[in-house]
Amino acid sequence: MGEKFTSQTRASAEGGCLSHPFPAFQKCVANIVYFDLETQKVASEVGGWAHIDKMGLAVAVLYHTDRDEYAVYLEKDADKLIQDLRRADLVVGFNVLRFDYTVLSAYSVFDFSTVPTLDLMVSLEEKIGHRVGLDAVADATCGVKKTSSGMEAIQWWREGQRAKVAEYCCYDVKATKLVHEHGVRHGRVAYVSHKTMLKQYVKVDWATIGPVRHLLSSPLAVAA
Repeated sequence: MGEKFTSQTRASAEGGCLSHPFPAFQKCVANIVYFDLETQKVASEVGGWAHIDKMGLAVAVLYHTDRDEYAVYLEKDADKLIQDLRRADLVVGFNVLRFDYTVLSAYSVFDFSTVPTLDLMVSLEEKIGHRVGLDAVADATCGVKKTSSGMEAIQWWREGQRAKVAEYCCYDVKATKLVHEHGVRHGRVAYVSHKTMLKQYVKVDWATIGPVRHLLSSPLAVAA
């Protein structure tokens, strides 16, 4: 498409925390939103990857940390989905800047570059010099594998199996969340190189992006 994407857009370091004169009463109500969507069509059906905006929203899933719950959206819910993304203190996704937001651009004139966003795929690409898939990162980092593929999800959608598509999308959101949380806590993630088939480690600065202090103070925040 010609654009150059950076891994984050306007992600503040301590957004979403309410201050209190007594530190013991300070409460963090940050809403980190983990995001993924599936489309109705493949790139070849809309004239190639230059027309991602024509691929159509099938199912989207958000995980809201402030609610501790998943939310599922269909195409008819596109306005609500965009509203919920706009309310986030930080949106975390995998290839969200180039793909997911471009799909949603067909449903709104809203400028998604104003949403504080961390794109894990772009962040890793900036560090290792090439793209790496969610499956390769989630499996090597957390031992979690994708349950299917985007192509199969499109086939399910065409067969009317919307619940199956939503479940698959939920798993991808969960994998994204686990990878992000690991990177925040340990300062690195892993992936399996397709060239060498060996596990590689990548240092990440995700602990400095967005309101993630609660992850650093968690009992799980131990050295890798």
